[in-house]
Amino acid sequence: MNTEHFNSLSLDELWMLHQQVAATLSQKILVQKARLEERLHKIGLSEKAVQFDRKRRPYPPVRPKYSNPKNPAETWSGRGRLPRWLRPQLRGGRKLDDFLIDAPRNLTREKAYARAPTL
Repeated sequence: MNTEHFNSLSLDELWMLHQQVAATLSQKILVQKARLEERLHKIGLSEKAVQFDRKRRPYPPVRPKYSNPKNPAETWSGRGRLPRWLRPQLRGGRKLDDFLIDAPRNLTREKAYARAPTL
């Protein structure tokens, strides 16, 4: 079928054609799935052996990297979407570095690792 044929059909005819195509597709998909399951059974694999039921690994909590100077309780780790409090600030011309949370000066990451006990 060419597009001219589809353009000549009425809306009702197109909808009927759509329903017929959807029904035929779902039937063919079920037949194909049954064939594949039969092949899996022949080679000794069960359906459960090929299911992909993996869960995402849990991500560790991320420390906040940026904070709102007007409300220090509002923080952002730098991942995901920009928070609402940060968008207007950036549009106003401020830079992201202006919102960095200062690390404690006396305990940097290198010093923390140096102090960590070794087993």
